[in-house]
Parts: sequence; structure tokens; C-alpha cells
Amino acid sequence: MKFRAHDTFYIRKGWLSKGMKCVVANEAVFISKEENPMDILGLGANMVKALRYWLQVVELTEESKKRKRTQQLTPLGQLVFDNDRYIEELGTLYLIQYRLASNKDEATAWYYFFNELSLAEYSRDDFVDMIQNYIRMEGHEKNVASRSLSDAFMCIVNTYLPRYKSNPSRVSAENNIDCPFGELGLIDILDKRKKRTKKAHQLLHQLIHGLL
Repeated sequence: MKFRAHDTFYIRKGWLSKGMKCVVANEAVFISKEENPMDILGLGANMVKALRYWLQVVELTEESKKRKRTQQLTPLGQLVFDNDRYIEELGTLYLIQYRLASNKDEATAWYYFFNELSLAEYSRDDFVDMIQNYIRMEGHEKNVASRSLSDAFMCIVNTYLPRYKSNPSRVSAENNIDCPFGELGLIDILDKRKKRTKKAHQLLHQLIHGLL
């Protein structure tokens, strides 16, 4: 089980495309000593770390098992890079989302949310309480801090809930911080005052069973 390896940074628009492009140009982009990865990727240090994690979790890249931790495109990554490099097609987003929601070991909170969470309507506290029970039932040896689980929930919400819905007062044409997965409509606000959200059941059912 892994939590918070994203350091609370959800995937931003353009991140995956930029990451694939840079990996193709230089397999050592994330560990290069000759060139600063922050300069090459145009991201801060923690965001570079998060992007390195996300590329692997959605199975667009994989890291060499050798001593030098270089990255290469996976067969899926090569397919996306060749045919929809900028991830503009909904079908590409659904496929990547399916890989993310299926990754129990590396994206445990996402796996739990889409495969195990039985509530259609939920708050952050609901999620934290239920995933803690799940972690215990799975026999996980180490306790996971509630703060980490709370951060994971907020990262999930920010991944799928466009900013114009969650915080419309801070939306601007220059502010490109939404996640592309927001286009899938998998989460919506139920009660903003009570901070409750809901799932889009039909899409989730189709998605998790690989029908899209």
C-alpha cells in the first residue's frame, strides 16, 4: 500500500504529455545531474517528484530495475505518445483512469475509492474512517496517519472536480491548474456547505469493469 507519494499534487493539464516527451528525449530526465530536472520540466522540486510518481502509477512510464533509475515508455505509454500525445481524446483519459483506479499497490487511495468505497455520497471524514477500516482488514502492518488519508481524499477530489465547480471565484483564463480527469465527470458536489460530494455511478460501473 502506498499513500501520499504524490505529495498532495494531483495531475495538472499538460503534465503527462510533458513528462512523456521529456522521458523520450532523455530517459534520465528525473535523475539527471547534468541538467536540472526542474528547469527541463518547468516545475518545482516537489512537483517534479509528483510527476515522476504519476507517470508510473498510470502506467505511461516505468523505471528501470537497474541501479540507475531511468524511465522508459511502457507499451501503453508508447501507444498514447504515438496516437494522442496531448491526451485530448476522452477514450485516452478513460484508459489512463482505468489503469490508475486499478493500481492497488501504488495508488491505494484511488483503488479503494473506485473499487471498495460503497457510499454514493460521502465527506472527507467518511472516506478517512472507511479506508482506515479497509487498511486494517487488509492486514497492513503499519498505521497510516489520518492526515495522509485526508490529504489523499482531497487529492482525489481535486483530480476529478473542476475548479469552476469547487472554487469558481478563483478561476481565470491564465490559471491552468485543473486536472484533465475532471472532463470525465466522475465526481460532483452534492452539498458545498457540508463539504459532501457524490459519485457518478453509471460511469464508474462501466469504467471499473473495463467497458469504456
